[in-house]
Amino acid sequence: MYFVKNFPALLALTAILITPIAAQTVADGGVAEAKLNLPDGQQLFGKNDPNLRRATAVVNGDIITGTDVDHRLALTLDASGVQVPDAERDAVRAQILSNLVDETLKIQEAQSNEIEVADLEVEEYYARIVPQNFKRTVAQNEAYLASIGASSTSLKRQIKGELAWSRLLRRNVEPQINVSDQEVLSIIERINANKGKPEYNLSEIYLSATPENEAQVAETARRIVDQLRQGGSFAAYARQYSEASTAVVGGDLGWLNLGQLPASLAQAAANMETGQLVVVPSPGGLSLLLLKDKRQVATADARDSVLSLKQIALNFPAGTTVENAKPLVDQFQSETQKINGCGAADEMAINLKAEVVNRDGIRIRDLPGPLQEAMLALQVGRSTPPYGSIEDGVRVFVICGRDSPPDANAPSFEQIMSSIEEDRVNKRARIYLRDLRRDAIISFN
Repeated sequence: MYFVKNFPALLALTAILITPIAAQTVADGGVAEAKLNLPDGQQLFGKNDPNLRRATAVVNGDIITGTDVDHRLALTLDASGVQVPDAERDAVRAQILSNLVDETLKIQEAQSNEIEVADLEVEEYYARIVPQNFKRTVAQNEAYLASIGASSTSLKRQIKGELAWSRLLRRNVEPQINVSDQEVLSIIERINANKGKPEYNLSEIYLSATPENEAQVAETARRIVDQLRQGGSFAAYARQYSEASTAVVGGDLGWLNLGQLPASLAQAAANMETGQLVVVPSPGGLSLLLLKDKRQVATADARDSVLSLKQIALNFPAGTTVENAKPLVDQFQSETQKINGCGAADEMAINLKAEVVNRDGIRIRDLPGPLQEAMLALQVGRSTPPYGSIEDGVRVFVICGRDSPPDANAPSFEQIMSSIEEDRVNKRARIYLRDLRRDAIISFN
């Protein structure tokens, strides 16, 4: 719904516009020549606004404006935390417009199926996620979004689209998904046969492609990879760009073995290192695949050990150079390597003028990669090498205790069935959205 701020002036202007035009006269050539009714002493009511945003796209009669695209672009750039060069902004805007078109189609299809997402429900959902995801109050978030050129309206529209699509799939797609007990039992047999073999915790950004737009999609994938390698959030980009239904959970595919993946993705995952990002062909398009972790099937993993740690941190004044810090770091390393038991760590920290923090319940798997490797090889009572930076401080960790990982269990019958159902819903959802695009009447300006 659109509102006019100066409604009385608009009425006055409308009255002028519908005033009858003076009678036409016939020129010498016999052609009627229209004359405008422009008496002296009149005034303009209102003025042209050069910043007025007109429709960028019309999707089955629903308008997407340039402002809608700008606000979503600002949200995307803020979530990624990466500066996009001006030369690439047009391409990012084009992708965002495509996403907004899909979002509109999802909302329209839900409405045509009498699935409504009430504004009050969206507001309540928004009020819940803002403190959780953004660590701000609603009022603070409103001010922040305005400061970056976005608005809560765009975020709420995204929420509405996700809720509407989820409910539509739950009603129209999920009831058609059938998984037999035999299928689940065959997977359990395969898990048992593969016990001890690797499985992979993956995230995916899926971009559909056709022979006609394959080059353009490949270029979009390249730009996303560049932004991710500069520190962008994979989950944020997945929510914005991925065309898989896993976009709503940041592209998370969960734990999979190679047999559960398409051949191209399985081959890529088998050769990836933890934290690696690759682009691979995928059925119907391209996939940006991120390997978050590996483990052995139904086998206890030492990285699931739970540690009791003592952190000893050495901080440096602002402006300290590497050259000035090096003698202190060398001394810190030399002294902390002598630690033999947590009881002696506190006294040594006092002598080194370092801070001590005790932490319990830390899984090795949750630590940064370099620390994981150090902890796996470390005995109780010994310390890691120094870890950190001049800006953030250098610290060592002393292992005060280690609880061995619990025995790993294969996923349950119910978990496997749920995983198969989710995968099939995702595939049907892609086809559903593709058909909506084909049937839509869309015009772009």
